[in-house]
Amino acid sequence: MSESSPLPWRATLADALALLPEGVGRRSAGLFTHGTLRVRLYAPRGFDPQEPHDQNEVYIIMSGQGTFRRGAETAPFAAGDVLFVPAQMAHRFEAFSDDFTAWVVFYGPPGGEAEDGRA
Repeated sequence: MSESSPLPWRATLADALALLPEGVGRRSAGLFTHGTLRVRLYAPRGFDPQEPHDQNEVYIIMSGQGTFRRGAETAPFAAGDVLFVPAQMAHRFEAFSDDFTAWVVFYGPPGGEAEDGRA
């Protein structure tokens, strides 16, 4: 996916929040791209309609709390937590607070990267 980076190399949470669209549902803003790396802010409202992605993902929870579903597993999350999802695995945030925001980092080739670092 080819996206231009709206910010050159540094983003504050305030910068990223200003880029988010308004409304209910999926709210995401692209911040940086470099090779296969994409960094976004994710702040859904009301529900999380995500579908599996082609790349591995890391979520860094900035604010809020709730439950995260990854495949058949669920776990609580809160600010400061880090979550990993391999490419093509079903996942979503459930029962999350209104102030929920997370950095999301996509990386690696389509289909994901093997655990040993190979494509």
